[in-house]
Parts: sequence; C-alpha cells; structure tokens
Amino acid sequence: MPERRLVLDTCALIWLASDSAQLSDEARAAIDRADTAAVSAISAWEVSLKAARGALKLPLAPREWFEAVVAHHGLDVAALSVDVLMSANLLPWHHRDPADRFIIATARDMGAAVVTGDRRFTQYGLTVLE
Repeated sequence: MPERRLVLDTCALIWLASDSAQLSDEARAAIDRADTAAVSAISAWEVSLKAARGALKLPLAPREWFEAVVAHHGLDVAALSVDVLMSANLLPWHHRDPADRFIIATARDMGAAVVTGDRRFTQYGLTVLE
C-alpha cells in the first residue's frame, strides 16, 4: 500500500537534495506520490549544525539551502509543536538522538511513514522507507 504521508529525516532530506544514490528509487517515488511529504523543523537546525561544524558543505547559506530544497521538492515543514516536544520524551529510549526523537514524534503525530536510513525507527512502530 502506498504511503500517503511521509516525513523525511534530515539525512533523507540531504540525500534528496543532492540526488544521492543513498535514497532508493522506491523512496523517491513514494515522496513524489505522497499526499503529504514533510520534514520536521528540527531538520533545519540539524542542517545548520552540520554546516557550522564543517560536516556538510552547502552551495548556499544553511537557511537559504533549506528553504530552497523544501520549495523545490514541494515539502511541508512540520512545526515542533508542544505535543511533539512532549511526545518525544515519552518514547521508549531505543534511540537517544534528540533530533531523531523529534522526527519520530512528528511522524507518529502525523500518522506518517519515515524516509530514513536508520532502521531503529521501526522500533517505534513506524513504517520506514530507505
């Protein structure tokens, strides 16, 4: 059954933007046909953090890059609502990365599958597309 709602984790967003082979053809097709394809607002923070630390080279300033990628791919930006922030702390501790916990909470809140290379997301009852 095709996933109608998707949340991309930060790595998936970067892979999509760079046309990386790390993002499968299946995941690309799912993003294209989804009713809603979103990224958490925390991904903007992660992108800027990776750029500030020199772990990610971008052709634009991080904010400009993030906004351009979101617009180009028709993605929604899911806000870090109070519900998502609180829900992230109520999740089992299979995953300790706070940004990933926000992404997981966002996907659960939206009833969405997640596009990620991190198989630990399945431990939260989420459908994962790699």
